[in-house]
Amino acid sequence: MHIPFEPILFGYTINIHLVLEYLAFFIAFRYYLFLRRKSTDSITSNNRLSIILGAALGALIGSRWIGFLENPLIEYTQQNLIQLLNTKTIMGGLFGGLIGVELAKKIIGEKHSSGDLFVFPILLGIFIGRIGCFLSGVNEFTYGKETYSVFGMDLGDGLLRHPTSLYELFFLIFLFLFLQQIKNKMVLKNGDLFKIFMLSYFGFRFCIEFLKPNVFYVFGFSTIQLLCVICWLYYSTFIANLLVRWKAR
Repeated sequence: MHIPFEPILFGYTINIHLVLEYLAFFIAFRYYLFLRRKSTDSITSNNRLSIILGAALGALIGSRWIGFLENPLIEYTQQNLIQLLNTKTIMGGLFGGLIGVELAKKIIGEKHSSGDLFVFPILLGIFIGRIGCFLSGVNEFTYGKETYSVFGMDLGDGLLRHPTSLYELFFLIFLFLFLQQIKNKMVLKNGDLFKIFMLSYFGFRFCIEFLKPNVFYVFGFSTIQLLCVICWLYYSTFIANLLVRWKAR
């Protein structure tokens, strides 16, 4: 199979990344509904709907905003503005969704943590989306720097690059199994599983960014890496409490 993978159907070239992106949203949401039916949800249906809407709006704004900040120094032509409107990143979506949820909960007066039910559907959705990123090769800015290591792959431009999307697919499988073990074997407070997911995923993304050919840096870090630091600072109290609980065992 050649990468970028661009199948042709009825004479039209299919954007495999876009297809898998929509499929990721659909399957992840169906998985969420399945998990919710199997669990006892302390949040009412109306409040849960408000939280989902807050998450969706926050994710939409966050994904576009961080996507723009990854490379803000562009020439403002009509073509670039159209490209800017289509630019998005899962990292901004996750953190924006988090902020959207917290604002929605504050507005409706919901006190219960709401993130745990979303953890595994989010992981599944990211996994499906990353398959699309990998198959798109250099058509999507998720590829890595040039490398002469055994991991190098030709992603469509004739150069051997780190297949960072493929690295992430393996990490997501590990993280899914790891969080399942934590959920089944540890006694967690409501909301802790989501926080562990966010810290783990953002930690991984901080590291993998060193293998990507980023072009815009602040203090030596990319926009995504700075967002990872912000996320860890946001959860700093939880991290401190987790360390205290771990030492007390």
